[in-house]
Amino acid sequence: MAACAVLGMTAVAPVAAADAAGPDSAARTPPASAPAGSARTAAPADGPASAGSSVTGSTAVAAAPNDDWLHTDGNKIVDAAGNQVWLTGVNWFGFNASERVFHGLWSANIRTITRQMAERGINTVRVPISTQLLLEWKAGQAVTPNVNTYVNPELAGLNNLQVFDHWLGLCAEYGLKVMLDVHSAEADNSGHVYPVWWKGTITSEQFYQGWEWVTNRYRTNDTIVAMDIKNEPHGTPDSAPRAKWDGSTDQDNFKYACQTAGRRILAINPNLLILCEGIEVYPRPGETWQSPNTDPDRSPNYFYNWWGGNLRGVRDHPVDLGANQDQLVYSPHDYGPLVFEQPWFQKDFDKDTLANDVWRPNWLYLHEENTAPLLVGEWGGRLGQDARQDKWLEALRDLMNDYKIHHTFWCLNPNSGDTGGLLLDDWQTWDEAKYTRILKPVLWQHNGKFVSLDHQVRLGGANSTTGINLTERYAGGGENDTTTPTAPGRPVASDLTATAVTLSWAAASDNVGVTSYDVLRATGSGPAAVVGTVSGTTFRAGSLTPSTTYTFTVRARDAAGNVSVASPGLTVTTPTGGGGEDQGCTATYTLVSSWPGGFQGQIEVKNTGPNAVAGWRLTWTNPTGTAIGSLWNGTLTTSGGRNTVTNVPHNGALAPGATTTVGFTGTGTGTGAGTAPTDLSCAAS
Repeated sequence: MAACAVLGMTAVAPVAAADAAGPDSAARTPPASAPAGSARTAAPADGPASAGSSVTGSTAVAAAPNDDWLHTDGNKIVDAAGNQVWLTGVNWFGFNASERVFHGLWSANIRTITRQMAERGINTVRVPISTQLLLEWKAGQAVTPNVNTYVNPELAGLNNLQVFDHWLGLCAEYGLKVMLDVHSAEADNSGHVYPVWWKGTITSEQFYQGWEWVTNRYRTNDTIVAMDIKNEPHGTPDSAPRAKWDGSTDQDNFKYACQTAGRRILAINPNLLILCEGIEVYPRPGETWQSPNTDPDRSPNYFYNWWGGNLRGVRDHPVDLGANQDQLVYSPHDYGPLVFEQPWFQKDFDKDTLANDVWRPNWLYLHEENTAPLLVGEWGGRLGQDARQDKWLEALRDLMNDYKIHHTFWCLNPNSGDTGGLLLDDWQTWDEAKYTRILKPVLWQHNGKFVSLDHQVRLGGANSTTGINLTERYAGGGENDTTTPTAPGRPVASDLTATAVTLSWAAASDNVGVTSYDVLRATGSGPAAVVGTVSGTTFRAGSLTPSTTYTFTVRARDAAGNVSVASPGLTVTTPTGGGGEDQGCTATYTLVSSWPGGFQGQIEVKNTGPNAVAGWRLTWTNPTGTAIGSLWNGTLTTSGGRNTVTNVPHNGALAPGATTTVGFTGTGTGTGAGTAPTDLSCAAS
């Protein structure tokens, strides 16, 4: 997403945002990769020391002494010995842009910036590059970059590949690990705006070959531990080119492209983590990639999300890395309202509503269902300028802390136009408020020290007073909180309708404290899946089907990430539709304007019940001689002149007393044109 550099603000597509963005300094021979699915025991990774956090796991096992390669175990990332790790990092862009070198070296010293990142607890650096740059390096066409050699005398006379190698040596010295990210096809400050991984003279095959070249060059250097295959593939179905996600081998299928690149990389070095980002849109149930791309607020055929943030397709079309499946990590991006005014920011929101409405259906489910680890490759933004932006930053920070989700913050650079950076404009002063309030709480810490992913080098270097290495971390791993909460009480149902039910339960207990509850739902004899996460002991479960049997259970989480067993189950059967279903909300019609042959109307939906609702439905019959032309902020179906409108994702949840509106245009010249329907009704769910 957000590397606009000095050229201006990020380009934004509808309902999506953009972003811009040899010598072996620590050579170690990679071991043979373990077979996929092999049993490994994961010891816990800590959260912020102030919170006493840790990640669920067994007692610590001996650290691997000779290398720092990583692999996955369910939704965890672990080292070769099975110790769980937490990648908590930052993005530093510039090699992807026309300058072809880190930005900021015109003002600040490369060693100083690198040392400060490590001393402040950043253990991973995501480095955006371009396929064009890799092909230039492969062809021996490295160029001398424009850096300030007075500030950086050690870089005098070095070409940009030599600068990169020098920096890798600094990372090894300070205990930092590196992730490469092909940010764009071409070396361009705005190259990320192009939606796919090929462009102009750069083909898909060259994209794969660039990855193979850089993998081979650094195949024994475990400073580089991960490859993010392509930044933010995106595009809408009626645009060309665009990225899709399905089971085909089509050129524009990013699932296939990430899988192909990952396999070709792992054939050279089977120890690298392979990160696959999401796309922008995904077809709704019953739709295909050939369905028309209508306005998402009027007649949606697709789920929209941030560029790179939509991983819904993984459920039906998972990436297959073959024998090296335990190197796969999924990597969504997520941003706040100052980057783009997404629909979910246009209502009151908090961590729970964002998790339930946005994060869980798009990517959090992959962690909760133990499919694969998640690494949020980009998140961040400006602090203290917009209350909603600050609320979003804190909500995502807390979610990643709760689940120990890996992440790399966007970004270090102050010249990211729509987010700003951790460094201020002089490239030397840190934004202490942003660092202390937002990033530091989700940097990996243990007993007040930042933890390196290196087994021998402390984060910050050999003499660091702020960091420890991975071996030191697991020398005393037994003192972490590994006590799981007790099971919550069996849920109790109230306010049952054909499409919703309110659940409440007795609280769980914990040796430190319960922080949240997952609500799970099973249909009939099917498997249970998380449908909500709340901090309290009540939840309104919506989107149910009339005359259907459901079983609900609840499980508790503590601050260390320990999860209880599920509560005893509650089984309910929803009644048939109609009758008592029409309660809990009111609908009020207003004529906005009219003209010869047409009119515009508006319906206000208000939650009149004592509890929050998860959704609503309007029904009415068209007045004589009229018909609906177009409608927004709802999903319309019409049969025999009778309209049914259901909420869209961003306006279904209403707190008691809250309202939302549906607008539409109509046609007709009869006596009913523009008059209020006589049978307008509202049903809450």
